Amino acid sequence: MEQEMTDIEAQSQILAEQESPAIFKKANRPVTLKFENVVYKIRTKKGGMLKKNSKSEEKIILKGVTGMVLPGEILAMLGPSGSGKTTLLTALGGRLSGRLEGSITYNGKPFSNAMKRNTGFVTQDDVLYPHLTVMETLVFTALLRLPKSIKKEEKIIHAENVITQLGLTKCKNSIIGGMFLRGVSGGERKRVSIGQEMLINPSLLLLDEPTSGLDSTTAQRIVSTLWELANGGRTVVMTIHQPSSRLFYMFHKVLLLSEGNPVYFGKGAEAMDYFASIGYAPSVAMNPSDFLLDLANGVSPDDSRENPVIIKQALVLVVAFLSGLLWWQSDVTHLQDQIGLLFFYAGFWGFFPLFQAIFTFPQERMMLEKERSSGMYRLSSYFMAKTVGDLPMELVLPAVFVTITYWMAGLKPTAGNFLDTLFSLLLSVLVSQGLGLALGALVMDQKSATILGSVIMLSFLLAGGYYVQHVPVFIAWIKYFSISQYTYKLLLGSQYKPSDTYPCPARGGTCLVGDFPSIKLVGLDGQAISVVALTIMLLLYRLFAYMALMRIGVTRN
Repeated sequence: MEQEMTDIEAQSQILAEQESPAIFKKANRPVTLKFENVVYKIRTKKGGMLKKNSKSEEKIILKGVTGMVLPGEILAMLGPSGSGKTTLLTALGGRLSGRLEGSITYNGKPFSNAMKRNTGFVTQDDVLYPHLTVMETLVFTALLRLPKSIKKEEKIIHAENVITQLGLTKCKNSIIGGMFLRGVSGGERKRVSIGQEMLINPSLLLLDEPTSGLDSTTAQRIVSTLWELANGGRTVVMTIHQPSSRLFYMFHKVLLLSEGNPVYFGKGAEAMDYFASIGYAPSVAMNPSDFLLDLANGVSPDDSRENPVIIKQALVLVVAFLSGLLWWQSDVTHLQDQIGLLFFYAGFWGFFPLFQAIFTFPQERMMLEKERSSGMYRLSSYFMAKTVGDLPMELVLPAVFVTITYWMAGLKPTAGNFLDTLFSLLLSVLVSQGLGLALGALVMDQKSATILGSVIMLSFLLAGGYYVQHVPVFIAWIKYFSISQYTYKLLLGSQYKPSDTYPCPARGGTCLVGDFPSIKLVGLDGQAISVVALTIMLLLYRLFAYMALMRIGVTRN
């Protein structure tokens, strides 16, 4: 045995500088790995094994996981402990028994013995002979596992090359070691395990936590080696717990799991942009894998910051007091200023609830799809809960805003006028919220929906009758769809009557409020029509939002 190893080492020294065979540079047979709706269930005993009449219950480990890896790609599966990463990896390697549902194919075919011989699998725990050296381990693996068609000298060369690639040259003559026998370090043991699988030149390489317990430099070296293997046409799939940002961006694709549920599957470089588009963006620059693991653990990026609801309230109150100070006691002698305040009401409380509502459905799209696919509730129940549940805060804030600014600004100090103003504004808030819900549900992308909402609301605002008093006929039709125009009309009606007057020395002392230019165009009549128009919009926008959610449910499930 010792003499044989001495001969092997001598041969390796002579052949180490020679070029390795071409068979190790390219995959023998490129493999496209595809898995669709993979579900894995196990049965557990409830109450323990020793208790009589113990009932078994079913536990779902994987819940409809789908993805595809092409030759030349590295797929990294991320997720917290217990998320199902290792279970899925074991299933992909054809090593999982039990109730496995769904489809796993290799070049369109099921797992076979031929595919098994073409698959390398590196387990998380290193299973190695403790008394063999690194060199002996890899050489004997090469001699036993590589095809007989390859010459012995070529196998030795390949073992030596693998040792060099994995940075094991300094410890190649050190024994592996074990629990009671000191040997190479934990990181070196892991690299030896990976090297054993690399020796067979697999077309599909599966690795369970290959960088576990390794320093960043060694982990970088291992992933770089896997990258080179992938570039040779191999398909590489690995589980990894918390890679550095440098490693994260080396992955072609990323699969994020949370309690067996797929949270994200796609390009690693696009993961952060995707979550940002649905409202989940880190407040500070951070490692993408840390951010994704926080999401998989149910930790929102806003958890470490102040409550956004409170911030929305420090904002509304500040604007309310600032508005009250700017319009302080502006009586009817300053009619233009009062009208400006009323139009500010219509504008501010058109935009604010619109943008709040736009984020409602896109933020919860994935959760909605998951819970709806499992039949947890009806879409109508979810829709009513979201729209009704948000009403208190949506109505309290504008009510507080009006209460503060109304009396500070010196508007008509009667209960009737105040309640009319409050009613008009709250109705406008509900309509704007409905428009935001419809846009968010229709587009399902926060950035795009925000841009579209801004364009629509600005169009409504410009056609509201305050900024432009001589609107061309060919575009005047916008006012009939303008939330701002109907709200502005109601707010004017809550403060003024056609018979009211205001001081106008240039015209003999007093003039009718209804003849004031900024009011005459909109008019003080037709209040009931405005209420009906806003009520119809209120219902239609919410109906559009519900229908948009139904469309998404049909296409996704």
